[in-house]
Amino acid sequence: MTFLEKLQAIRNQMSADGVDAYVIPSADPHMSEYLPKHYKCISFATGFRGSVSTVVITHKFAGLWADSRYYEQAEEQLKGSGYELVKLKAQHTPEYISWLNETLSDSAVIAFDERMISVALGELFHHQLSYKKIKFKHKDYLQPIWQDRPTLPNAPAFLLGDEFTGQSTKDKLSSVKRSMKQHRADYHLISSLDDIAWLFNLRGRDVKYNPVVLSFAIITQNQTSLYIQHNKLVKEDQANLALSGVEILNYDNIANDLQFLKAESSILIDPRRNCFALYKLIPSSVKIIKETNPSTYLKSSKNNVEIEHTRTAMRKDGVAITRFLKWVKENVGKIKMTELSAAAQLRNFRAAEEGFFGESFNTISAYKAHGALPHYASTAESDVEIQAEGLFLVDSGGQYHYGTTDITRVIPLGNNTKEEKTDYTLVLKGMIEGCKTKFPKGTCGYAIDAITRKPLWDYAINFGHGTGHGVGYFLNVHEGPQVFNAGATPIPIELGMITSIEPGIYRPGKHGIRIENLVLAVQDEVNQFNEFYAFEALTLAPIDTSIVRKELLETSHINWLNSYHQLVFEKLNPYLNEDESKFLREMTKEI
Repeated sequence: MTFLEKLQAIRNQMSADGVDAYVIPSADPHMSEYLPKHYKCISFATGFRGSVSTVVITHKFAGLWADSRYYEQAEEQLKGSGYELVKLKAQHTPEYISWLNETLSDSAVIAFDERMISVALGELFHHQLSYKKIKFKHKDYLQPIWQDRPTLPNAPAFLLGDEFTGQSTKDKLSSVKRSMKQHRADYHLISSLDDIAWLFNLRGRDVKYNPVVLSFAIITQNQTSLYIQHNKLVKEDQANLALSGVEILNYDNIANDLQFLKAESSILIDPRRNCFALYKLIPSSVKIIKETNPSTYLKSSKNNVEIEHTRTAMRKDGVAITRFLKWVKENVGKIKMTELSAAAQLRNFRAAEEGFFGESFNTISAYKAHGALPHYASTAESDVEIQAEGLFLVDSGGQYHYGTTDITRVIPLGNNTKEEKTDYTLVLKGMIEGCKTKFPKGTCGYAIDAITRKPLWDYAINFGHGTGHGVGYFLNVHEGPQVFNAGATPIPIELGMITSIEPGIYRPGKHGIRIENLVLAVQDEVNQFNEFYAFEALTLAPIDTSIVRKELLETSHINWLNSYHQLVFEKLNPYLNEDESKFLREMTKEI
C-alpha cells in the first residue's frame, strides 16, 4: 500500500466507527523513546523516520507535529504521503490538543491506541477537551492494514554481575521499597524498560540502541513480579532472580493481574512512564499515587563501580574516536568517503574495542549543510560524498558492557570560511563554559543551560535543543530525571550524575556545529557559603583546534582546553601505535 492508500484505509475505519480524529503518537506500551519495529507506527503510516513526532488525522486534514530538529527532514520524507508538517513552537509540547480543540465540534469523537498514550497525556486529553463533551475511543487502526507487521522482539536477555553494577538486585529492590513506604504505596507498577533493566540488573537487545528487554514489574513489600517472556532468560539467570525474591511471570499477564489488586490498597505509578490502557485497568477502589519512579532517581546517581567502569568505556571510546579522526583526515579527498561509509568506519573502530555491545543511537554523520539538521539521519537517498573542504559533524555513541558514551566532534576539512571559524569557536567556548562551571549544591539544569548559552547569546545566536541530557550506565543514552535546558525543571544536579554538554550553531543551507562532552558531577569544595560541585570531563577525545579563533577565547577557556587535551593524551596514548600517537599529540598540542 502507498502512504495515500494507508491514509484512506484509516479514514474508512474512522467513518465506520463514527470517529472524527485519530491520533498516532511516537510511543510503545512502555513509553520508550526508541521503539521496537513492531511499534514504529508513524514511519509505517507516513514515511517519516524521525524519533519524536505525533500524527493527527481528521477526515479533511492529516498532519505530523514535529519540532525544529526535524523540519527539513519531515518536509522531505512527507512528500506525496498526504500528510503535512505542522511546526511545533516548542519541544515536547502537545500543541495538537489545542488544534483539536479549535478544529473539532462539540461531542466529536477522538480515537487513539491507549497503549501508546501515557497516563499524563491521556488525562491531558480529557482535561482540555471534556468541556466540549468530546468522547474518546480506544482503537488501533493500523493493525488491520499493516501486512507483515514485525513481531515483538524475542532476543535473549541476560543479567549483569554485581562486579559490573556495584549493587545487587536485592539491594536495589530494598531501596525502592523504602521509597514506596514513604509514599504509603502498597504496590508499584513499573513499565519503563530502563528502570526495569537497572532494577533487575537486566540487559538485552529488544530495542535498537538501548540494551533493554520488553517487560513490566509489580512490586510489593513482600513480593516482586517481573513480567517477561520466559524463554528470554536462561535457567541460571531465572534462579538468580529467584534468590533476590523475584517471581518470573508471562509478559502478557500484566493486564490481568492489575485488575485484581486488593481493594482499598494503593499503587504508585509514574504518569509519564506508564500507558493509559494499563492505568484504566486498575480497580476504582485502589488509590493511585502519581509520582516519578523511585528507580529513576536512584539510577541517575552512579555508584563508584559504575563510574570506574564508565571511565574505562570512555577510554576505549576515545581510542576509537581518535582512530576515526585520523582516518578521515588522512583519507578525505583521496578515497570515496560518504556520510554512510564514514559512519560505518566509525562503528568498525568501536567494534574492535573489547566489550563493545553496539551503538547507543543512530550516528549523525552530517556533511556541510546536513550538519544544520540537529537530528539528521543519513539514508541511501540523502547520502553525500565528503570532500576535502567545509565542516563534517559526527554525533555518535557506543554501548559497552561497562558504560554508555555519547560524543560530538566537528572535523574541519579545508577552505573554511570566517563564519565557520567564528561559529566553531563560539560553540567551543560555550561547551567549555558549561564544563568548567562550579556551582552550589541544589543547582538545577536550567542554570547550566544558561551559562553554556551565554557565549552564543553575546552574539545574538541561539539553538533550538537542550544543552544536555542525562546518560545511563550501559543503558539509555537519554536518561532522566536531570536535563540541561531552558525549562524550569526542578531537578537539582546530584553527585554521580552523568550529563552531556552540547551547545550548537545551525545555519540552514550552510553548516551545523555541535561539540559535546559527557561530564560527571563531583564534589568540589565546602565553605561558609555552601557545598559546591563541579564537572569532571568523562569524554576522552581530541577537539580540533585548527580553525579556532583564539582571540575570541578568554584565558580561562584556553587553560581549560589545554588541560583537557593533556588529559586526553595521557589517557589514550598508551593504547595507540606510533603513528596514532603522533597524530594525537598534534591534535592535542597547546594553543
